[in-house]
Amino acid sequence: MVTFDGVSKVLNGVNLTINKGDLLGLVGETGCGKSVTAMTIPRLVPQPPARYTRGEVLFRGENVLNKQGDTLREMRAQHIGIVFQDPMTGLNPVFTVEQQMVDAILSRQNALSATGFFRGWMPSNRQVRKQAQERAIQLLRRVGIPEPEKRIHAYPHEYSGGMRQRVLIAMAISGRPELLIADEPTTALDVSVQAQILRLIAELVREIGLTVLLITHNIGVVAQLCNRIAVMYAGNVVESGLTADVLRSPKHPYTQGLLKAIPDESIERGELVGVAGSVPSLLNPPPGCRFAPRCAHAREKCTTAFPPARTVEAGHDVSCVLYE
Repeated sequence: MVTFDGVSKVLNGVNLTINKGDLLGLVGETGCGKSVTAMTIPRLVPQPPARYTRGEVLFRGENVLNKQGDTLREMRAQHIGIVFQDPMTGLNPVFTVEQQMVDAILSRQNALSATGFFRGWMPSNRQVRKQAQERAIQLLRRVGIPEPEKRIHAYPHEYSGGMRQRVLIAMAISGRPELLIADEPTTALDVSVQAQILRLIAELVREIGLTVLLITHNIGVVAQLCNRIAVMYAGNVVESGLTADVLRSPKHPYTQGLLKAIPDESIERGELVGVAGSVPSLLNPPPGCRFAPRCAHAREKCTTAFPPARTVEAGHDVSCVLYE
């Protein structure tokens, strides 16, 4: 990615697989490239400043990086829903929730009309807007908004943060997507509302067969909600596998460090151990394994090339020279 300071090498050949029906948790420190990875899937990272120098993003057997214009919009409309981090800025404050949801539903129908799903659709047709409004009310009811027939006419500032996030989830699933990307959907919410939003996502996975990529800093959330986990550091996926396997037996030193930094009732004040150092600048990342400068197990070999992923047990992969 081109910046004023130079070229930032945000992603370093990320190798990540999301299977249909997965609820995959992507974890790592701030600045590790989690959000850029997620936004690369539907090509929402602007080009420029972003530039893809190599690799593929395969979705439903097609390389997203080769899609342009209408075909790219159709793919987003039909198959991918996104919930962004901050519910306070995700809605336009000058339009009602009804206007924004109806427009989102109709824009998806408009994109789908090019594929033949909605032949004869007219954007000025009052009946079509009426149907879209009814669909919006159904969605609000599904995500737990009380009295949706009344609340749909309210403006975003009349909603709490948790209710706004529910509206954004409703908009994201309005096209019945196959993949839902949830980029830290509970960051700005209090603990009780966080639990409600996460419970809602889990219910949607079961009821409508969603596949979810959940980006979060909270490994406890991943442990409770996700069946698979991927640990990311400085543009690389360093460890991935079934959540229970990775959390029970973490292999990469970075994963081990993250888990040691989680407080519990047995730890006294001042005894909590963090990961030494900080995420390196991606303008000039260290050669080889990018975690080597912070790793207690680093060897000379770690600075020559990034270690390839190796399977340490069924479905559990780690990129570290300790397992060569």
